[in-house]
Amino acid sequence: MKQADIAASPTALARRLVAEGKRDEAEAVVAELIARNFNLPVQRVSITADWSSLNSLNGLVDVDGGGRFFFKFHQEEGEEATVEEYYRAELLQRVGLPVDVPAMVCREPGQQILLYAFRRDRTLADLCLEMERTGDLASLEDLLVLQAELDRITGESYLASLHASTAEKSAAEPIHQLFHNRLVTPPDMTRLSGRVARFYAGKQVALPGGALPWDEFARLSWRINGVDYPSSLAELFSESLTFLDPARLATCGALTAHGDAHNANVWVERRAHAARLVLFDPAFAGEHVPALLADVKATFHNIFAHPFWLYHPAEAEPCFRVEAAPEPGRIVVEHDWALTPLRQGFLIAKVTHIWKPLLQALSERGLLPENWRRIVRLALFCCPTLVMNLLAGAPHGATPGRAPKISILSFAIAVMAGNEPKRASDVFSRFLDETAPEKS
Repeated sequence: MKQADIAASPTALARRLVAEGKRDEAEAVVAELIARNFNLPVQRVSITADWSSLNSLNGLVDVDGGGRFFFKFHQEEGEEATVEEYYRAELLQRVGLPVDVPAMVCREPGQQILLYAFRRDRTLADLCLEMERTGDLASLEDLLVLQAELDRITGESYLASLHASTAEKSAAEPIHQLFHNRLVTPPDMTRLSGRVARFYAGKQVALPGGALPWDEFARLSWRINGVDYPSSLAELFSESLTFLDPARLATCGALTAHGDAHNANVWVERRAHAARLVLFDPAFAGEHVPALLADVKATFHNIFAHPFWLYHPAEAEPCFRVEAAPEPGRIVVEHDWALTPLRQGFLIAKVTHIWKPLLQALSERGLLPENWRRIVRLALFCCPTLVMNLLAGAPHGATPGRAPKISILSFAIAVMAGNEPKRASDVFSRFLDETAPEKS
């Protein structure tokens, strides 16, 4: 392997090698990256096969003398051009959030990586997955209490740090890498391209009895479980490009936030018969995070992305009934996906401690736009559609390709997130109804 390749963007190279099944080579790249940036005598690097690491890598680093670290980095296409600074855990500490502060940080573009003191704690995401795989709800209440307490602390920190922002401050926030910047290709930040083009454009969409070209599929309206959803996928992506523009979101207020607090970035720390949740990997933390985006990733990926359909599509296939029938101008889908008791409990905590107080505060300060539901919906829609390719058979790193029926289910849930249903309600509209601020 050429040293020039490693020096150019070792994080991108390591992710590509893992995707190609060349784990040994990827570990060598990470070892070189860590040794060079932290002047450590690296003995061995072991990359973890982590189901939740869709745009990142993590694992263990052993150094001479018996030392051990946990490493993690997040790598996005075009990050050198669009992200000025990653990993600012001190911002989260400042507002009172429980956060695991890394022992060492490299913020050099293309080489951003965190080293943490090694710990044996598990992530909340893994404990939740275990519960839903086994059906054992013995620890359900314990997990709900832990999540509610973290959401309470988070919600209070949001209100304490809430302030008016500017287009310049908003544009500099790395959280936009998770939303608007995945819809574009630098340097043109105004034309829809990015992951929409790479994942979907020109592809065939598998349907019962045949397939449709993406362009035709993306123009269909949807009827899901008897409810009409008027906006097509093409319209939702186009609206997302407009409404999630960083400058536009600056008018909605800003706050200090982790920005990507899904439960794979949360330790369950158990000490002396007590437990608490601790955030880590603040790759997108900022102090001018648009308020309406601050908790979108955590809300979608901790609640609506489960059980199984997004991260574990092979396990989802036998779990759900999905029927789809294309008709002229629309697709009709019937499915039985629903939130589990665990995710329902998480949703209650999000509404109670984060969304309702935050929206109320934005409203009282004159920072809540009339179309706030549209903005939140579009951000929720972008979570699954831009984090991985939802087409049937499309792999994403170690994640196996989804079956056609789970592909359709995935798009259907995304459409439900992005659309206001006509003359009906669903899990997303009820969530937004419950968070709506009270009128004075």
